[in-house]
Amino acid sequence: VAKEPVALIHIDAHTDTWDSFQGSKFNHGAPFRRAHEEGLIEPDRTVQIGIRGAQNVAEGWDYSEQAGMRVMFVEEVQKRGIDAVIEETRKIVGDSPVYLTFDIDSIDPAFAPGTGTPEIAGLTTAEAMALIRGFRNLNYVGADMVEVSPPFDVGGLTALAGATVMFELLCVLAEARQSR
Repeated sequence: VAKEPVALIHIDAHTDTWDSFQGSKFNHGAPFRRAHEEGLIEPDRTVQIGIRGAQNVAEGWDYSEQAGMRVMFVEEVQKRGIDAVIEETRKIVGDSPVYLTFDIDSIDPAFAPGTGTPEIAGLTTAEAMALIRGFRNLNYVGADMVEVSPPFDVGGLTALAGATVMFELLCVLAEARQSR
C-alpha cells in the first residue's frame, strides 16, 4: 500500500475530473478530481489516455490540464500510435508507485457497447491489450477495470472485453509483484 501520492495511468473516454453532478460532488465523473484534491494522486505523474466525447463543457479536460495531468485525447493516441503513448507514459510514471485504472468506455462501442457512457471513435480491443501489456514491469500498487453494464451489453461483447482486460491487468500485477 502506498503511503504517498501515487502515479496514475487512467485509460478512459472521460477525464473523470468534473466537479459536481446533480448536486453531489461524489459521482462517477469526479473520482480523479476528488483523488487529486485529497492528495492521493500525483498530477505530474498522471496520464489520461483515450479521452474523447461529446460534452457541452470542457470542465473536466480543463481541470486535468490545469492540475498538471497529461491528457492524451484519442486523436493524439491514434496519430502517434500505441508504442509512442506507452513510451511517453512510462517516462512520466517512472518508478513511482502507480495505479492503473481502465474504464471499459475507453474501448469503442463497436467492441464494448455495454457501458453507461459509450463514446464512438475509441480504442480497439487490440490497442487496449497493447497498452496494458506495454505497461508491464511498473511499480504497481493496484489496478481496476470499471463501468461494464450488463443490461447494455450486446451478445456478451463487453463482458468478454472486460474480463480479458481484467485478466491482463491481473497478469501485469502478478508479474510486478513477482519481480519485487
